[in-house]
Amino acid sequence: MIRLRVKEIAEREGLNLSQLARKADIDQRTLRKIYKDPTASVPTHIIDKLAIALNVSPHDLIDTTS
Repeated sequence: MIRLRVKEIAEREGLNLSQLARKADIDQRTLRKIYKDPTASVPTHIIDKLAIALNVSPHDLIDTTS
């Protein structure tokens, strides 16, 4: 199973949901869904935007160990 680590990386960087949504230029509702269900399917362009906003590679957002 693939799980996104967006919330934990954002918290580590000191960003709350609304700050990250603005920085990544994505809708807060979309980000809220990712926070609520990190195993949900997310389009790659959203993952790319989040990775850029968090200054990590897209691979760093994905946890496949679960």
